[in-house]
Amino acid sequence: MSDDLQQAILRHHAPRFAGFPAQPMPESTSGDPVYRAALAACSQLGFIAHDADCLARAWSAQALRLGHFDAALWPDAPQDFGLQPRPHALPFASCPQRLSLYAVLPDAAWVGRMARAGVPTVQLRFKSTDADAIAREVRAAVQAVQGTGALLFINDHWREAIAAGAYGVHLGQEDLDALHPDDLRTLRDAGLRLGVSTHGYAEMVRADAACPSYVAMGAVFPTTLKKMATVPQGVARLQGYARLMRGYPQVAIGGIGLAQFPELLATGVGSIAVVRAIVNAEQPEAAAAQLMAAMDRA
Repeated sequence: MSDDLQQAILRHHAPRFAGFPAQPMPESTSGDPVYRAALAACSQLGFIAHDADCLARAWSAQALRLGHFDAALWPDAPQDFGLQPRPHALPFASCPQRLSLYAVLPDAAWVGRMARAGVPTVQLRFKSTDADAIAREVRAAVQAVQGTGALLFINDHWREAIAAGAYGVHLGQEDLDALHPDDLRTLRDAGLRLGVSTHGYAEMVRADAACPSYVAMGAVFPTTLKKMATVPQGVARLQGYARLMRGYPQVAIGGIGLAQFPELLATGVGSIAVVRAIVNAEQPEAAAAQLMAAMDRA
């Protein structure tokens, strides 16, 4: 029976995920035939172990909830993944549902430049091991957006963000996991918004536990800016992620340029984050204007 269910899943969904190499199937933790079939099928479709397990559990929960197994129905109901009921009991402060163009920038000078150019959401991703330099750059970035209307998120340096009065912080999955519950409470109680990077189903479930203000999903396309632990997720996976996380503002990120905006916005995400499309442009302000116009057209 399990083999038949597995083949049914593959028949319906293999075309969407063509190009992803098959992954080793993790050890099964349930005797449920739907779980076992989905675990095998999702591994064959290229999902790494913890995502295949997460999907298999959701598929099993979906079948139980519906009273039958439907191979055509890719899981995307939040309750089947164990996401928290909404409204959340202890949420972070909210941010706009559509953060629009989201520029990720290397220093405060770039933050001010793009804020003055009208980019609605900016992030300071300042890399340094010098604590004093980090604090100065965060303060300078907060000052740089004053009077512009831009929403400023600080990557990683959450204590400095609180001290400087930033709008929000953005944390990677490892940074979020490393936070002590008291630290997360301090960050939430300070009133800052929290954005969290995710790279697949299991990380989205983990991010949901923190009740963030938004979730970032990627890397959608290949990127040279950082070494990624996962392969590029692609548009088909992004569509599934957007449906699952539809209760959150969503940001697509990773290797994105102007040409990809229409297909990404068609998935339902309300924001696209860019780095090289602005920082490496010959005329960054003009590039930002083009990108914002593409979002407006969509």
